[in-house]
Amino acid sequence: MKTKNKAPELSGKIEVAEDLDKTEKNIKEKDKFTIFGIEAPRIVAYFVIYSIIGFIIETLFGLVTKGVLESRKSFLYGPLCGIYGLGAIIMIIALRRFNKNNYTLFVGGFIVGSIIEYSISLIGEELFQIKWWDYSNMPFNINGRICVSFSIFWGILAIYLMSHLNPKIDRIIDKVNPKLLKRVAIVAAILLLLDFLITSFALKMFFTRLVNDYDLELQNVDQYREVYTALYNNEDIKKIVDKYFSYEKMLHTFPNIKVTDKDGNIILVADILNYIQPYYVRVFTPKAY
Repeated sequence: MKTKNKAPELSGKIEVAEDLDKTEKNIKEKDKFTIFGIEAPRIVAYFVIYSIIGFIIETLFGLVTKGVLESRKSFLYGPLCGIYGLGAIIMIIALRRFNKNNYTLFVGGFIVGSIIEYSISLIGEELFQIKWWDYSNMPFNINGRICVSFSIFWGILAIYLMSHLNPKIDRIIDKVNPKLLKRVAIVAAILLLLDFLITSFALKMFFTRLVNDYDLELQNVDQYREVYTALYNNEDIKKIVDKYFSYEKMLHTFPNIKVTDKDGNIILVADILNYIQPYYVRVFTPKAY
């Protein structure tokens, strides 16, 4: 009789154990912080990896088109080109709906990439008075922020990103211990935030000094000019700014930075500060055609 009762008892214990495993898994899933279904540490890893890839691409682009190795960073300190990191994250999230075939990926990349590029350009101009790029001389452009040729590039990039590159990046991230990934992501996020805040402050001070020193009339400066001018006039802050965010430091970090005056004219800052040689290493001189 005792032998007959062992099977139901064992079966009941297995069911309880399975229920406990399911409950534990559900709790762990709920504890994970996700953004549009992707875990936050993975999002941070995407941003860092693709920003570094973007920095390399932009550096090579500068080498091919201008024959020089120069700074192509978005931040003062990290070797990062943020538009690539942010763009990759948005595209990975958005393009999951277009991930049926290469044709839909191309269309999705064309649309999503153009929106990202236009938005980042607009935000840069409104918040920091920066004009990172200008496509005004290229055909079929919209406000100089996007153009058809680069939108086609985004479409092609979407196919490569979703079909080839990102699966490989995912496999690399999956090999990292989840706890280690979380810790590294937290540290990276803090450092990125600090770099962003310092860069934002430095750019505001940079343009405040430009406006005051060279009597420039730029778009959207009235909203912050008085505040940042008062800050710069503070002796302690002025010492920090002059030492760490000098004209030389800013121009060496952002050699291609542009501003827009009140008449809509685009001015290369290097032309204003023409006594400062932007830092670069010339590899070759491109042929003139």
